[in-house]
Amino acid sequence: MSSSKNSAPSSPTRLSRRTVLGHIAVAAGALAMAKQRAVAQALQASGLAQAFRKDFRVGVAVSNQTLDQQIAPDLDLIAREFNSVTGENAMKWGVIRPDGFTWQWERADRLVDFARKHRMDLLGHTLVWHSQIPASVFVDADRKPLTRDALLARMREHIDTLVGRYKGRAWAWDVVNEAVDEDKGWRHSPWHDIIGDDFMEQAFRFAHAADPKARLLYNDYNMHNPGKLAFLANVLKDYKSRGVPIHGVGNQSHVGLTYPDLGQWERSIATYADMGLKVHITELDVDVLPPPANTGADVANNAAYSRQIDPWPDGLPDAVQEQLADRYETLFRILLRYRRSVERVTFWGLHDGVSWKNNFPVRGRTNYPLLFDRQMRPKPAYQRLMKLAGGKR
Repeated sequence: MSSSKNSAPSSPTRLSRRTVLGHIAVAAGALAMAKQRAVAQALQASGLAQAFRKDFRVGVAVSNQTLDQQIAPDLDLIAREFNSVTGENAMKWGVIRPDGFTWQWERADRLVDFARKHRMDLLGHTLVWHSQIPASVFVDADRKPLTRDALLARMREHIDTLVGRYKGRAWAWDVVNEAVDEDKGWRHSPWHDIIGDDFMEQAFRFAHAADPKARLLYNDYNMHNPGKLAFLANVLKDYKSRGVPIHGVGNQSHVGLTYPDLGQWERSIATYADMGLKVHITELDVDVLPPPANTGADVANNAAYSRQIDPWPDGLPDAVQEQLADRYETLFRILLRYRRSVERVTFWGLHDGVSWKNNFPVRGRTNYPLLFDRQMRPKPAYQRLMKLAGGKR
């Protein structure tokens, strides 16, 4: 029979310093990943506005349909994701005074009440614009064009009434909209042609008198266009030198997957920021469809439908979804570089199903320009922005 040797009791295995440090590193990495996931989940639960709260306001344009029907899912999503709202059409002259004179307040009042209830900033859009306005505004009882003084009085009455009604409740106003033509200086509209070059200055002075605490903006599309930028910069420098009450510039930013040149787009932001003006991205969306022509964002422009320029009626391909996400991330990275001057970023529509880009510049197309799809689900572009917000600090 074999006998066993007596042995000393076993002792715990000693770990090397390298192993211990490795375990610590793994644990730290796991903790960091868990923290990142927690941050991302918290941001998504509280929405875009909360995610970018230290950078700029994040807003949305609210449709007439949502306001008229009080669509609960839409309103709930707006309240969760955003901290400022703009009426897409509710305060435009042709909507709030469809005959040119009689006020219809219910829709705009609903927007104002919603903003107050949810402690959101309200953006009034828009006071003076050449479009979506009855022709009767510019003529007298005999259908003859108004004189300068008569049209100024009509402008002032409109601004006094509208801004005055929401005094202290509207945080900012798009005072004048799209008054500069592409490389041609002032747009020839009844406002300009009857009143003269100072029609915009007068509008800002009237708005300031109606609510001295409201922030007042000039709003336009293609603000990156070098000719437009140069003309407007000269106008704004003159305004600032003479004390015209203008506080910021609204850069609409209806862009596409490949246009405009983002170097030019960034330079326009830098130009206005260098002038001491706040920059608002007022109508952001990214058109994913092939453009039929260089139509800009002038609602008077349109083009004929063809199947070739409506390629995805049944859903956006994954590859294009990623292009859309890339574009939004690039835009927001630029905006974050100017966070001290960028005061607000507003998306022009809540979800793809209500976007104006389904019908402009071609009616009847299926477009996908926003962060939420037609079922109001967040798209990869939304997730990309939330990831950017969670990792940028």
